[in-house]
Amino acid sequence: MPLYMDMHSIDGGVAVKDVRQAHLADLQAQEQHGVRYLRYWVDEGNGKVFCLVDAPSSDAAARVHREAHGLVAQDIFPVVEGD
Repeated sequence: MPLYMDMHSIDGGVAVKDVRQAHLADLQAQEQHGVRYLRYWVDEGNGKVFCLVDAPSSDAAARVHREAHGLVAQDIFPVVEGD
């Protein structure tokens, strides 16, 4: 399945603990869409969140976020893992 990296921009910054809660909600919702959220990274001060997801499409990845917590990514990029 393709890999995607999504990027969220949250005005005013974001706390890692809040992103963790959203990620846990993604894990609960992902199976019904054939998606696996693998990892996430957070830049608290700049309000940036990056999620690595194994999904059949970028739309499927976005649906999980939308249904799980409503925090849809501004951008979703197809990526290939390097060595």
